[in-house]
Amino acid sequence: MSAQDAISALKRLGLSNYEARVFVALQQLGTATTAEISDVSEVPRSQVYGAADELVERGLTEVIESAPKQYRPVSLDAAREQLRSRVDRAEERAFDNLDALRTDEPDHRGGQDVSTLRGRQPIDERIAELVVDAADSVVLVAPATGSISTAIAGALRERAADGISVTVLTAESSLVERFDGDAVEVVLMNEDNPGDFAGRALLVDGSTVLLAAATERGEPVEEEAMWTADTSIGRILAQFMRSGMEFGTERGDGPNR
Repeated sequence: MSAQDAISALKRLGLSNYEARVFVALQQLGTATTAEISDVSEVPRSQVYGAADELVERGLTEVIESAPKQYRPVSLDAAREQLRSRVDRAEERAFDNLDALRTDEPDHRGGQDVSTLRGRQPIDERIAELVVDAADSVVLVAPATGSISTAIAGALRERAADGISVTVLTAESSLVERFDGDAVEVVLMNEDNPGDFAGRALLVDGSTVLLAAATERGEPVEEEAMWTADTSIGRILAQFMRSGMEFGTERGDGPNR
């Protein structure tokens, strides 16, 4: 990592540009005067005093009361802990403030729009929420064991126990065992009807549809999803899903329990 990379990383952790430059210069110099720091950091000498003193306040630098005044960085372990604590406190304050500003829980139960989501956890949470809100039926296409988080599995079991029709279509035989003894119906695709799924799919009450697939954006590979409820496009997608599932289960061996 270059000095500039280190400076950029420290700025992301909350240091100002001058503070980050001074701190990186001190890693290179050890104990140094403001003149020496200015030469290495390219921070104006008049600005080094303020930046260095701020680093002292943050617990990242020691000041040596000599003539001239000198500064020395704390150990990297101590600096890491100080910055981590600062980030944690800032995160806690931010979310406490956000929580205070929220007056109502967002409504995920319907609407005349199409929504998109990115990220495995947000998508898992939305699937679980939609399953919990089901009034009549749930069909989840789950390509792999990892397609069903603990929260999703719990929601499926809960709704099935309440008498809702809950079906999981998969090519993973381990999911048959996972829901063994539950009211969840697991349909295992066979060689005549292989589970070559593009991604996860959810159909709730015949009108709410969520489709999710892995994308090549970013590293690691992310998952993106779209979902809609009680819309024209939702009803069209639901019809396609029903047709595909009916065709698949007719060719397959049916439920595996």
